[in-house]
Amino acid sequence: MSREVRVAVFRPDDERLRDAVELLDSLGATPVPDPMLAVEPTGAVPRDDADYAILTSKTGVELVADAGWAPGETALCAIGDSTAEVMRERGYAVGLVPDEFSSIGLVEALRDRVPGARVEVARSDHGSVVLTDGLEAAGGYVHETVLYELVRPPGSGESAERAASGELEAALFTSSLTVEHFLGAAAERGFRDEAIAGLNDAVVGAIGEPTRETAERFGITVDVVPEAADFEELACAVVEAAAPTYHE
Repeated sequence: MSREVRVAVFRPDDERLRDAVELLDSLGATPVPDPMLAVEPTGAVPRDDADYAILTSKTGVELVADAGWAPGETALCAIGDSTAEVMRERGYAVGLVPDEFSSIGLVEALRDRVPGARVEVARSDHGSVVLTDGLEAAGGYVHETVLYELVRPPGSGESAERAASGELEAALFTSSLTVEHFLGAAAERGFRDEAIAGLNDAVVGAIGEPTRETAERFGITVDVVPEAADFEELACAVVEAAAPTYHE
């Protein structure tokens, strides 16, 4: 690598952050771990009398499994392969994973199945209305259960301080909420505008279009959006863009 690449990563402080740090280390970058999301369970569990139940995250699966939730005859849907994998590990049969791992992809996959059906959506308090509104528009009777709230951890914001000081070469945003919490942490420390300017001098990656749109709405220029909403693909592309490998 031709220069040091300090990369801010905002994943929750669990194995996702540890795996991200390990990946960035393997790419020759210097990780700047700064968790911007923490999970606060609500204690709620999904209904067990729906025709379809949708789980949108690994965290949600673990919470319902730990609570002993049994879906009965409900057909289970996962928003992507990683969620589906955890569902199977926890003993749930996965009936549907959309080709496109997104709310839009789920709506398209279920559009012809949900008219007149009861659809349970179990997720965080920051779930997109694209999913619930889309399923209702398709004719489903939608009920949403908030399994957990996503909050900004106390003390977060080291990455914002580094960005404001010009000490970041890259940043990896994995959701709209990580963007919002990054800016909240920067504002709390009194240098929101400087942090945005610092990011705009760095290489910024967003895991998908909704995250990119959120960042750009706040004045953050996004340089990299991977074809697949995959963290490893995002990290590799951003590190390569921040410090290209030159071949003679």
